[in-house]
Amino acid sequence: MKLETIIKGSRFTVVKGDKNIGITGIENDSRRISNGNMFIAIEGFTVDGHDYIDKAIESGAICIVVEKDILLARDDITLIKVDNTLDALSRYSSIFYGEPSRKMKVIGITGTNGKTSITYMVESIFREANKDTGIIGTMGSRFAGKIIDNKNTTPDSLIIQRQLGNMLKAGMEFCAMEVSSHALELKRVEDVDFQVGVFTNLSEEHLDFHETMESYYNSKLKLFNRAKGYNIVNGDDIYGKRILQDVENAVPIITYGIDGAYDIYATDVVCHMRGVDFTLNTWEGSIPIKLNILGEFNVYNALAAMACGMVYGIDLPTIKKGIENIKNIKGRFEIIPVEEDYSVIIDYAHTPDGLEKVLRTIDQFAKGKKIVVFGAGGNRDRTKRPIMGETVARHADLSVVTSDNPRFEDPDDIIEDVLVGVRRVKGNYVAITDRKEAIKYALSIAKPDDIILLAGKGHETYTIIGDKIIPFDERKIVLDILEDMYR
Repeated sequence: MKLETIIKGSRFTVVKGDKNIGITGIENDSRRISNGNMFIAIEGFTVDGHDYIDKAIESGAICIVVEKDILLARDDITLIKVDNTLDALSRYSSIFYGEPSRKMKVIGITGTNGKTSITYMVESIFREANKDTGIIGTMGSRFAGKIIDNKNTTPDSLIIQRQLGNMLKAGMEFCAMEVSSHALELKRVEDVDFQVGVFTNLSEEHLDFHETMESYYNSKLKLFNRAKGYNIVNGDDIYGKRILQDVENAVPIITYGIDGAYDIYATDVVCHMRGVDFTLNTWEGSIPIKLNILGEFNVYNALAAMACGMVYGIDLPTIKKGIENIKNIKGRFEIIPVEEDYSVIIDYAHTPDGLEKVLRTIDQFAKGKKIVVFGAGGNRDRTKRPIMGETVARHADLSVVTSDNPRFEDPDDIIEDVLVGVRRVKGNYVAITDRKEAIKYALSIAKPDDIILLAGKGHETYTIIGDKIIPFDERKIVLDILEDMYR
């Protein structure tokens, strides 16, 4: 594509070179540059792309986009200066990949918990309606039988546009996208046309980045002022109620909740060991639903997904079949198939609210003791750690506090932060730094009818220590430990 086509309509200065050259690709990582590429230098939190311009040129970049004053010795390189390279990355990559979000229907889902589950529920409902749908989110991007790993819940704008472009080529009509607060704040979705915005809930998380809940909330609010078709909002959540008051967008709002005066709501909710039964009530009528995944919190997730189906004209019998087709979602209240007479559950819950919801669900059917193996991530919001400890200790018969992606922090220091909350409510606990040993301990003391919850890692099959990503698949670890124990 011609450079002048990519940059047309944006604010830029050609510092040197020719804007009539052809661009073969766009990158913001000098290690991925190939011949004929544009390199956009992004100043990040720890690394400044402007320091890697020479490397990008050596690898074949013919156009450099910067936001700082840079001198280039070579005259055969085109140098473009813009006000903000994050804006440029978003806009230029959207244009390069043909502005795919304008040719698809993108559903953006934001909130602290539930985003991943809702994307998978939306996919199932839309598949039942013969609507080809892709997913972008925490567990990667999925479309047309392909799964692509993503580094972040919402990738950077370049990867989003590339993946949307590939989805469009593969015939996807819809995309259900998890939209994190980081993505909204750091302009990763600046040039994505959202047709629908979905709000799940908001609780304490990412305060290492946002600092206050008000800032966190305002980041989320941005999505709902951008949606072009509908906003779908959890009316039972306190921040959902605020969105209904604060949103300035004139598009229709669909509210959902349980036993309330909402556009879509659930009644007759009965939770049991096999899932949740409830009645779905909508403006098109009512229909019984047998949700095959556990927890009242999943009723909310299902309502949000079913609301997405409603706004795109999918009939209630099809919605019912699509939502009931969901049997499990990896790492979301996932029951590990062990042959023992106790249960082992893996869940991604890693916030106080997420842990509270999962543990309340377990409370409803637990017969024996509840043993919870959990920790807190390093280099993340420290204020939530004692709250997590207190939350677990209020429900668990035994808290096994351990490591969980310590990154560059000392895991023992993180554990001490968590234990502040455990001790505050006089919870019964043991601290075991090595997570594998912590899991082994929980399995070794479990008795018939006990429930072991491994919280925090969910779908992840790795642990992060320093800057190293080390394989750590809890499903395999559990089965291997049990095999060794009873060999």
